[in-house]
Amino acid sequence: MKRTVAISMMTNNQSRIIGSRTFRVLLLLAVALTLTGTKKSPYGPHDKATYLSSVIIDFLRPGLTLAIQSGTVANDGTITVVYTVADPLGLPLDYNGVYTPGPLSIGYVAAYLPKTQSQYTAITTTTKTGAAGTFTIAGADSGGVLTQLDNGKYQYVFKTKAPTGFDTTQTVSIGLYGSRNMSAFGIPNNNATTVYTFVPNGSKVTQVRDVIRTSACNTCHDQLSAHGGRRRDVALCIMCHQPQTIDSTTGNPVDFKVFIHKLHMGSQLPSVIAGKPYIVNGNDFSGVVFPADPRRCETCHNQKSGAVQAANYLTKPSAAACGACHDNVNFATGVNHAGGPQLDDNQCANCHIPQGELDFDASIKGAHVIPADSAMLNGMQIALKKVDTGMAGQKPTVTFTLLDNSGSPLPLSKLSTLSFTMVGPTSDYGYTSFGSDVTTPGYVTESALTAAKCGQDGTCTYAFTHAVPAKATGSYSIGVEARRSETLLPGTTKQMAVTYGAKNQVVSFSVDGSALAPRRTVVATANCQRCHVEFTTIHGGLRNQTEYCVMCHNPSNTDVSVRGSATVAADKALPPQGINFNMLVHRIHTGENLAALGSSYTVVGYGGSHNDFSDVKYPAMSSTGSTGSTGDTRNCSMCHSSGSEANLPLGKNPVMDPQGPVNPNQAIAAACVGCHADRATASHTLANTDSLGESCTVCHKTGAEFSIGSVHAQY
Repeated sequence: MKRTVAISMMTNNQSRIIGSRTFRVLLLLAVALTLTGTKKSPYGPHDKATYLSSVIIDFLRPGLTLAIQSGTVANDGTITVVYTVADPLGLPLDYNGVYTPGPLSIGYVAAYLPKTQSQYTAITTTTKTGAAGTFTIAGADSGGVLTQLDNGKYQYVFKTKAPTGFDTTQTVSIGLYGSRNMSAFGIPNNNATTVYTFVPNGSKVTQVRDVIRTSACNTCHDQLSAHGGRRRDVALCIMCHQPQTIDSTTGNPVDFKVFIHKLHMGSQLPSVIAGKPYIVNGNDFSGVVFPADPRRCETCHNQKSGAVQAANYLTKPSAAACGACHDNVNFATGVNHAGGPQLDDNQCANCHIPQGELDFDASIKGAHVIPADSAMLNGMQIALKKVDTGMAGQKPTVTFTLLDNSGSPLPLSKLSTLSFTMVGPTSDYGYTSFGSDVTTPGYVTESALTAAKCGQDGTCTYAFTHAVPAKATGSYSIGVEARRSETLLPGTTKQMAVTYGAKNQVVSFSVDGSALAPRRTVVATANCQRCHVEFTTIHGGLRNQTEYCVMCHNPSNTDVSVRGSATVAADKALPPQGINFNMLVHRIHTGENLAALGSSYTVVGYGGSHNDFSDVKYPAMSSTGSTGSTGDTRNCSMCHSSGSEANLPLGKNPVMDPQGPVNPNQAIAAACVGCHADRATASHTLANTDSLGESCTVCHKTGAEFSIGSVHAQY
């Protein structure tokens, strides 16, 4: 029996079939208890539902899944979609939210792939008028007929019809984006997206648009959540973000390949550098800094994503796609294009082949090579093998190998920098003195460029001039940094000097005969590389592994050594800035959210440089905001390893914060106020710290009412 759903009220027919609300709720609860007893929970550590009581969960059953069962385009152009809505364990949901908690709101879009084109043309459209003119752009359908077919199963007949004479052998896609309103229950709305692709005459789908997968976006965006959080899949995005769609205010195209390239280039766009901001729909993306070098195309064009057309960026170059980043090139006139004017895209692939013989040539891969990654570099590989004479009171000798990329010994003379850093104990760095002549807080760094001794096989040793402190206990660590310069393509028009760093290595050793205890792993470099891919520019490429970063960025360190030489007068007048790793990284990634907390974060760097991180846009997206914008820092596991954010206490030593309201901060508080940088939180941490220590674990340990996981849950 089909029933047309009245969004604002329950029909009499529904009342008769379903019965009383009380009976329905009891029935659902019984089903829920049965299901939850036999199936694994669908909720993860970032879902609010994970931290609700089982009774509430069994009643609310948060979550939303959309699944399209069928789509059709009739001879008269009528478009129909049949779909189901359910919770994560399959219990059907009521659209109105009368018989299951949370009313639904679902948007419908339809588009097709013309046989002569590679991108969608929208069937559902809308008209927008702005300063740039009036445009017919892709949009959602409205005014169609929604009918309930069964519990949780619905049919929607679009008001918009396919064009007269529509070719039913073309690929058609129907997209749904939905939201389940859970605000009455104090948890975020549940969002879901799904796309169904078919050929109306029943033929097999052979023509698709599948270049980028959502999984590639989610490496940085955590959960792609645009337009209020309801659009969560690239497959849906490209149905509207195609050449048809123009920003009526600026006239800028919102075509996916143009918009996304420009958005991620942001501050590096030639047009932005020249003074023209990049604005779409009132949003200024001119300040965006891509966390990976934008030449790393495969950060988004992931060749392992499974996308059918993942290699398109290599095989199908176009003026629109390439010109989006290189927007100072005029392909029509030939300005800034070595190949001269190009009337269309037909000749692009002749010069811009996927990969040529040399880096930095006109091939797609060659033109996007980052110099420090060039395969033409001879390279340097340093491996720390062991530490001798490393007991308390002794001067350690470290044995290491120094090889090039081919495995051949690399002479010390080929390096411009080679230094070793010693720090300890590994229980928490920061407050160990290695002698009255050492000015670096908590560590000592020594140059080994001329003092190291190497054999013909590339095995080298370096003897420290500073000793492990006489009263040292536990384990200490030694790390290495090195830099090399080479000239590539000498004597050619592409000749360039390239300076790059070696991968930092760290080795730990016992100083008192006790069991070796390396420093805890809080953040792994691999987690940073989700967005940054590689650290090739930090400290000139010298420091690129988190286990090495924490040696210098320790609890006692600040920028005091360079603040006196600050190039900005206001910086020079301020107290030093704390640069402990957890504070530094939390503050940097909180970035543009700091202002709302009444805070900012500026570090004086090498040469007195001014480094203000208060405008950083953290890429993780929120599904609960009005726009589904970036800046959601609640998913700690994007950076933290193995749940380390919940393993309180996070450190042992107090952390220097001379510019903060509390200085020093105690170990747990220091990590938290990195993001929660408001004075109210500082007051809270201070009020919960006394001569016995911090009481944070009472409320915030795993399993407590306000555990780290529960207060950071996003969905």
